[in-house]
Amino acid sequence: MMMIFGMFVFSIPTATYQSLQRSTSWRHASNSRVGQAPAYQYLGPGEDTITLDGSIVPEFGSQLSLTALRLMGNTGKSFPLIAGNGKIYGLWKLDSVDETQTYFFKNGKPRKVEFSLKLSKNKSAGSLITGVLGAVAESLF
Repeated sequence: MMMIFGMFVFSIPTATYQSLQRSTSWRHASNSRVGQAPAYQYLGPGEDTITLDGSIVPEFGSQLSLTALRLMGNTGKSFPLIAGNGKIYGLWKLDSVDETQTYFFKNGKPRKVEFSLKLSKNKSAGSLITGVLGAVAESLF
């Protein structure tokens, strides 16, 4: 198991990702000043996003995995994201699923499906729950 997103398990029988990219930003307001450079005020955390890029080949995974992820996205809910090593990322929502099919069999079934998932951290929901889960996980490792 590589990672769990809600009840979806990233693994060889479902879908594997080859790269995980995380981007975190912070917000600063700019205040113009006469005769001086602008002054900045820290407003707090900004967006926190994760992009997972991977592929599915019919011998190992199933395209139904992307269908399951799309159904999760349709709920509009946030799900816990937990790495295979036990790291708890918190609650994340699925923003988008991009899919590219290539190298087709005679019947039109793709030999390879590449995908990209974009997730955003939900900072308002479940901070108590993720805080407790994080404390438990840290005590175990």
